[in-house]
Amino acid sequence: MSVVSDVGPAGAGGSEGASRGLDKGALGFLDAIVMAVAGVAPAYSIAATTALLVGTVGFAGPAALLWCGIPMFGIAIAYHQLNKMGASAGAAYAWVGRVLHPYLGWLAGWCLIVSALLFMVAGSFPAGQVTLSLFSSSAASQAGWVALVGSVWFLVMAYFVARGVRITANAQWVMSSVELALLLIFVVLGFVNAPAHPHVSFSMSWLGFSHFSAFNGSGASFVAGALIAAFYYWGWDVSSNLGEETHDSEKSSGAGGMIGVVIVFLLFELFTIVVNMDVPVKTIGSSSNVLENLGHIVGGGIGGKLMIVAVALSTIATLETTLIQVTRSLWSMASQRTLPARFGVLHADWHTPVFATAVVAAVSVVLFVVSSFANSVSTVLTDAINAIGLQIAIYYSLAGITAAVAFRKLAFSSLSNFLLMLVFPLLGGLFMFYIFIESLIGGSMTTPEIAIGMGAVAIGIIPIAYYAAKGSAYLRARPTLGSVLPTEGLGEQRIA
Repeated sequence: MSVVSDVGPAGAGGSEGASRGLDKGALGFLDAIVMAVAGVAPAYSIAATTALLVGTVGFAGPAALLWCGIPMFGIAIAYHQLNKMGASAGAAYAWVGRVLHPYLGWLAGWCLIVSALLFMVAGSFPAGQVTLSLFSSSAASQAGWVALVGSVWFLVMAYFVARGVRITANAQWVMSSVELALLLIFVVLGFVNAPAHPHVSFSMSWLGFSHFSAFNGSGASFVAGALIAAFYYWGWDVSSNLGEETHDSEKSSGAGGMIGVVIVFLLFELFTIVVNMDVPVKTIGSSSNVLENLGHIVGGGIGGKLMIVAVALSTIATLETTLIQVTRSLWSMASQRTLPARFGVLHADWHTPVFATAVVAAVSVVLFVVSSFANSVSTVLTDAINAIGLQIAIYYSLAGITAAVAFRKLAFSSLSNFLLMLVFPLLGGLFMFYIFIESLIGGSMTTPEIAIGMGAVAIGIIPIAYYAAKGSAYLRARPTLGSVLPTEGLGEQRIA
């Protein structure tokens, strides 16, 4: 295997390195949309997280997804604007560090890395379980078989990621197309089924706030539900991490992310409403795959099997996009000497960070296999999802605030600029910061969840202290605070 070092001089930006290594222009606008949707993994999110959401907020699931979806779209707008400053494989890491402060940028990048590693564990469980459940329900409940099949799927996806972004995108087109087609068919069947076999009639109150306080007698469930909803939506920003490999990235990467958020928002809302109507709460609470139950209810045995296929494809697809996202972040950070230089090594022919991919794959498989034999896999999954929610809230909040600061001098030139450059990004960032703080102090999370989430973040003190001591140019750079801004449209920079 031939490799080439693609690490620029200390402090070099990701874009400079990309011109020598990453497969520039390999993806198009439609690819960016597909990658954003695949990164969110709608079928996986619904199947793996709905029981947790319903257990936390009851019938307020649609409201949690709605009221978290709106600020999440604000974060997607922020990413779209920040892409105009120049595409970066590091995305939030690069933009936050440049505008607010290098240490905050490093924090954003580190939160993405540790959340991705945790997700490799949370995502590999369903990959193994749903694959086995197509053939043997007993095998799907055995830790050894789940660990084996989940690991095989993960390593196959790692190979695709290592081989190149175009091959990865082609695989995503196939998997995501089948997944979305199945989801659309069954959401229609779910609405058709509801009047014939009603479990609960639809209520507009499911989109309001009344069910939050009714569920546990306080407002704490709203914050808990919003944190779970953040996990639902997480992953669309992979389109921005692939910006350096996307044609016309200053427009395509961010726009692809925004469209991806809209698509999954609609799917999540529709499916959560259908689940409320068609699937009994008791069934949801005892199920490891709500979509399989819904498939059985509205389509019989074949419906259940088809929903298993959708979840399997979705899980495999999101393992792939998450691996892409974390390896591109590692590559960008290594390029600027804030992580070991080996993570900046690219394959000479495949134009991918092969060392980073191999390390992440190895660490993830080890963590997954060990976790597979834990006393309670469901507890591991719940703790991981909530811990990831904390880390997502940190780096999304930083990105939203960064966009508002970076573009504040242009925001008042028109109403559209005011909304898209200031209001929506800032509201999105502040909302994410609010649910992060409330989750820590409001009592909606358990001690193990906080320990996993914040402990993983705290580990980052070690490498950042090491590279600060070594005099990393990135960490010594002065933030611009928006003093250098792009003009509208083409992203050409000017002094504001």
